[in-house]
Amino acid sequence: MCRHETPCPPAYAPGREAARPIASHPEQGWSLLCNGVVLFEDTGELLPDGRAVPPHRPAVTAVATVKPDQPAMAVSGSCP
Repeated sequence: MCRHETPCPPAYAPGREAARPIASHPEQGWSLLCNGVVLFEDTGELLPDGRAVPPHRPAVTAVATVKPDQPAMAVSGSCP
């Protein structure tokens, strides 16, 4: 399906998300890649044979927060 010089990864290869988009609809949250994969903004995918790949964003382990009534912590370092 891909006609690019240095062909894009096929739809069933591990690096399939690196294929070039041929149609993009960010307002709807999806793009069609030249290998036939539909890539969703949540990182889920729809393969050409209809199989769905669930979202696979990296997990967030901790989020730092600063309360408005507390000063931010100073970080020591070598910055001027």
